[in-house]
Amino acid sequence: MGKPTGFMEYDRITARSVEPKERIKNYNEFHVFLSKEEQQKQASRCMECGVPFCQSGATIAGMTSGCPLHNLVPEWNDLVYTGNWEQAYNRLHKTNNFPEFTSRVCPALCEKACTCGNWGDPVSVRDNEHGVIETAYERGYAKARVPKVRTGKKVAIIGSGPSGLAAADQLNQRGHLVTVFERDDRVGGLLMYGIPNMKLEKHIIDRKIDIMKEEGVTFVTGCNVGTDKKAADLLKEFDRVILCCGAKNPRDIKAPGRDAKGIYFAVDYLSQTTKSLLDSGLKDGKFVNAKGKNVVIIGGGDTGNDCVGTAIRQGAKSVTQLEMMPCPPTERAANNPWPEWPKVLKTDYGQEEAIAMFGNDPRIYQTTVKEFHKDKNGNLNGLTIVSLESKKDEATGRMNMVEVAGSEKKIPAELVLIAAGFLGTENYIAKAFGVELNQRTNVSTPADSYATSVKNVYTAGDMHRGQSLVVWAIREGREAAREVDESLMGYSYLSVQ
Repeated sequence: MGKPTGFMEYDRITARSVEPKERIKNYNEFHVFLSKEEQQKQASRCMECGVPFCQSGATIAGMTSGCPLHNLVPEWNDLVYTGNWEQAYNRLHKTNNFPEFTSRVCPALCEKACTCGNWGDPVSVRDNEHGVIETAYERGYAKARVPKVRTGKKVAIIGSGPSGLAAADQLNQRGHLVTVFERDDRVGGLLMYGIPNMKLEKHIIDRKIDIMKEEGVTFVTGCNVGTDKKAADLLKEFDRVILCCGAKNPRDIKAPGRDAKGIYFAVDYLSQTTKSLLDSGLKDGKFVNAKGKNVVIIGGGDTGNDCVGTAIRQGAKSVTQLEMMPCPPTERAANNPWPEWPKVLKTDYGQEEAIAMFGNDPRIYQTTVKEFHKDKNGNLNGLTIVSLESKKDEATGRMNMVEVAGSEKKIPAELVLIAAGFLGTENYIAKAFGVELNQRTNVSTPADSYATSVKNVYTAGDMHRGQSLVVWAIREGREAAREVDESLMGYSYLSVQ
């Protein structure tokens, strides 16, 4: 695939990022992508490696290696190299309903498993994917494809995040009549309100939703199923229901002073900011504002990083990010060989911006909050943090992070954002449909199935597997759609990979 000597002739080049101090002036996407000619050179670096781990999606040492969607990466890299952009789009769209999303927000598991990357720099797969999908829109390849035959079967999908949208897209193309119910005022779930605009501008979502509407998918927004609409009514009206409501039950931090004013869950903070940005350009003031405040973010993952970038754009006085675990190494450890997911230090855009603005990395590792402090009016004014170390629990044999005696330190904070992950599905929607939950409070299904304990009710995405990546949500939506299609028609030709 690609040019036989391309990986030796050309160095890896990726989209250029606008300088941190410039990009924080707005909430726009900040990548400047390569020309088509340069992108073709980058695609030519895809070597004929024989075993393309990039598309494997295999689980190695408990981590995903390669693309869970099994994207045909070497095939469309070769087609990009030869300038056959339309066929490249056809091969990409065969496995991925939404490359316009994944090429912007996916952590590029494909690149981490690239054979070329084992010996040097990996192929710029994500940027190549971005080039394919944006060229497809530019040239009309990605236009609406209205199904020619309708089955008359009706499917309701609850939730319009990536899993719900993927299931809707697949089932609609099969010819079923699909209605997507979304409790928010805009379609997209966490794509719309959980991911900041600078990572995924919302007109990109709207562009795809408009195509899906043209293709026949019905979207009902502002409808909270389980509250505004009864589950029993949906089960009467539709032949099948798929629950794609995410895992939005946030993990809290239990410490003295937790009731102080000024402590928020990260996704609520991000959602309010994005909604205000879209509604009024932030003029309505209906969001938590970090301006002039010392901000502490509890959690070192992608959501925590998004909070760092958002707080800086709002004009925070300082930003600190607390991470319970130790700082990862800068290079792969001997016990973390390729093609495993590399457990190495990643400095994301938010941290880059904090370094540029404040002169230091905002992250403090092996640390947690011991106490929240508040003034006489109940407003947050500081934290006591404590260092952690890894120790073996003699009773269980497990390694746990425990406090280091005497390491307490007080730091200023007028705003705390909790980005400590999620515990599973919100209970009210599970109760509304009567579906069983497993020990992780995700909706329970048999192995390798998306059918719940309730007849004709299925589930997919984070609600099914727990908090995960957009690319995994798309895969789950595709697989759930195939299972639903089989239950309706007795067979299915819907592709899952």
